[in-house]
Amino acid sequence: MSFAASSLAAPSLAASPLAGPLAAPGGEPLLPWADKGSPESACGAPDPTTACRLVWNVSHNTDFTKFFATWLDKPLTTLLLIIITFVVALIVKNIAHRMITKVTLRMAEGTMSERARERARTVFEGSPALLNKRRAQRAQTLGSVLRSIASVLIMGTALFSILGSLGLNLAPILASASVIGVAVGFGAQNIVKDLLAGLFMLLEDQYGVGDFIDVGTAKGTVEAVTLRVTRMRDVNGVVWYVPNGEIKKVGNESQNWGRAVLDIPVDIHEDTEKVKEILQATADEMAADTSWKDLVLEQPSVWGVQALAGDAIVIRVVLKTAPGKQGDIARELRERVKRSFDEAGVTVATPAP
Repeated sequence: MSFAASSLAAPSLAASPLAGPLAAPGGEPLLPWADKGSPESACGAPDPTTACRLVWNVSHNTDFTKFFATWLDKPLTTLLLIIITFVVALIVKNIAHRMITKVTLRMAEGTMSERARERARTVFEGSPALLNKRRAQRAQTLGSVLRSIASVLIMGTALFSILGSLGLNLAPILASASVIGVAVGFGAQNIVKDLLAGLFMLLEDQYGVGDFIDVGTAKGTVEAVTLRVTRMRDVNGVVWYVPNGEIKKVGNESQNWGRAVLDIPVDIHEDTEKVKEILQATADEMAADTSWKDLVLEQPSVWGVQALAGDAIVIRVVLKTAPGKQGDIARELRERVKRSFDEAGVTVATPAP
């Protein structure tokens, strides 16, 4: 009998709209403001939003749920979506920056393979230290550019997503941006040209920080390279800013290897074979010197008579050098040649203009 009564009472409790966490075992509401109904009727929509359904399940108050659905549902949902979009964009940007930095650091700190080292010993293409330095400079510059591009793309995509969630029609905005972009493009052709030229210059590794270059309008040591301009300092200490798009050609005097070329004028009555022997011996002695042997990459060569100029014979001597060391080696060799000529009694002449 008690089992039957219990069975009859159970449907009555289950049928009560207040049954559950907001109703007492006897069906009495735990919250005094709890109303009967459903989230569909309270929210005024056949398919209520998750937020409105949650408010109804928590409050079970029709008036409050209707107030939330009318005034707070959409703003709060939009605000939450904006926050989530912004946070996701920051996370993606941080991950992209970390990946770019990791890759560029690996490029910058990477060591040369044994095959590359062996090639550097036989056919000099720049010492391993110089190659690593150039690779590090190039990697840092490319990393900075790639991080900037990644930030613009990621945050731009997030901005358009947020504008779309606000209900803005993006088609007119994109059309206006296209028109403005075309107008700006016509007015900023030189800037675009500079950026493209700088990008290809970095990718092709035409020159880098520390190189001594000649761009026609200026000549000096490169101090900084960006996508738009190249900053260089000449021998007089003058700093030149050259837009990358204005560089039609560039001569790099410190890439891979260099060559010191000396034209030595002697009196026309001197024995050329004797002079050539003195020059060869002096250059070989310098190349064997411990202070210079690492900078002279091949055995010096006396090419012979380069010109006959009035009362002078010009004899050319060449030395293959480490990049950027042509001037130092040429100055040292001139001093040694002067001492050798004095000892041998060879007269240095002044070529005719």
